[in-house]
Amino acid sequence: MARAGIKAVLTGGACASLYSRGAYQSSDLDFVLQSAVCRRSLDGVMQSIGFQREGGHYRHPTAPFFVEFPAGPLGIVSDLSIEPVAYRVGRVSVLALSPTDSCRDRLAAFYHWNDRQSLMTAVAIAKRRRVDMTAIRERSEGEGATVAFERFRSLLRGLRNLKRQPRRAPGRRPGRTRGRG
Repeated sequence: MARAGIKAVLTGGACASLYSRGAYQSSDLDFVLQSAVCRRSLDGVMQSIGFQREGGHYRHPTAPFFVEFPAGPLGIVSDLSIEPVAYRVGRVSVLALSPTDSCRDRLAAFYHWNDRQSLMTAVAIAKRRRVDMTAIRERSEGEGATVAFERFRSLLRGLRNLKRQPRRAPGRRPGRTRGRG
């Protein structure tokens, strides 16, 4: 798309899949267009890489996912000041939401629709990637979601505490010792 002069930003579940390192799996790639492009040009670019338009999305005969271009502007709830980052996949660079914004995007679904899967995906992102918890907290408060943010933070802390606990040998129960007694 970049070679054709089309600026697009990867968003949604695809970013969540990348930043959660596969803990969440998406079946589509959502790109929000950042430049004016007519449907014919977009069809041509997508056809050049083997994707055919089917209604509002594009499919490739061998790809396990489909591609969509949801309406812009790029934003999370009322925040339109999103700054995409370059995400490298091999030698290819793709504009994408940052890990912090991807986490915020999933939290927005939890805050507004009580979507538990989105909450757990936000936790998976924050567990595996560096996110700006201060920015997430401030935006959450601005959305009136302070209690829901605390639930997210509590789940994340619980997972981090589990990670720090020493593991015991398999088959051993706490408080039991080996040997003759």
